[in-house]
Parts: sequence; structure tokens; C-alpha cells
Amino acid sequence: MPKAKGKNRRQKYSYNLNRKRLYRSARRRAAPRIACSHIRHAWDPTKSVAQNLADMGLAGDPNKAVPIPKKKLLGMEVESDGQEQGKKIVRKPYVVNEMEYEASLPEKKSNTLSRDLIDYVKYMIQNHGENYKEMARDEKNYYQDTPKQIKRKINVYKNFYPEEYKDFIASLKQEKMDMQ
Repeated sequence: MPKAKGKNRRQKYSYNLNRKRLYRSARRRAAPRIACSHIRHAWDPTKSVAQNLADMGLAGDPNKAVPIPKKKLLGMEVESDGQEQGKKIVRKPYVVNEMEYEASLPEKKSNTLSRDLIDYVKYMIQNHGENYKEMARDEKNYYQDTPKQIKRKINVYKNFYPEEYKDFIASLKQEKMDMQ
């Protein structure tokens, strides 16, 4: 198949184009993408990244923020004088405070088990009790789980829903007593 015309021609260099100005204006316009809303609201576009982070009390480079003393590197641990070298003024401390508060909130447990797995576990327990070998031979064992895999699934269900599991076992015991 023939090549497209003009594809292998050399590109002409444009001498009239000021590339420095183009690069600077593109760089100035492109603001950093900030994920944290607290930092985004406190960001000053007229300042550099390092100046903005210093105003908020954050560090851009952790190695410069907390340097390792040379004496510790050599294996000699000498007590420090207690004087901090070049303390920086934090002009926007509320950013760090809000981030610390947000980090201290407990994490919500969002992971749950599928309805199919719950029904499968309940069916197996209801029909076979604690006999995992019999569960493995059951016709509803579509994925051909081994007895250990079934036991693991039941334990996962126990850990995710302990109250529901206790109620389910209690109802099974109640049914057995009613049948006798």
C-alpha cells in the first residue's frame, strides 16, 4: 500500500516564533492540580508552589523539611541544642488543622458482601450445618468450592454480619426444636 503524500517531508523550522514567551505563558497559566479542598481554597496563584506550601505549614520536599543530622548518620547520637534552625512563619495554620481533623475522623466501613454470597452461605448452613465436606458435594455448589473455601466464605460472613449470623443460627435451633 503506498504511503500518504507528505508524511515523510521534513518539518520547516519557524524562525518567527518566540518559543520562550510561549513556554512562559503556558507555564504561568497552568495551575497545579490540587486534590485537597482545604489547600485549593487557601492557594494563592500569584505565589510559587514552595511559597504557598510554606505559608500553609506544609512541606514540598520531606527530605528538606526534616533533615537527618550528619552526626546521626555517622552513628554518634548527640543531643540537639533545642534551637530550631530558621523557624518559618505559618500564615495559614487553619489548612493543617482542618486536614488533621479530617484525618482523625473514623473511616466508614463501606465494603459489604454480595447478596448471592449471603444466600449461598445461609443455604449451606441451613441444609448441612457444620459439615463442610457435605457442602462441597452439594448441587448448589456451582463454583465447585472445596470444603476449606466454603468454610472461609462462612467465616467471612460471620465477621461481616455477626448479629445477623447469631439470629440466623438461633432461628435454625428454634426450627429444630419445633420439629421435635
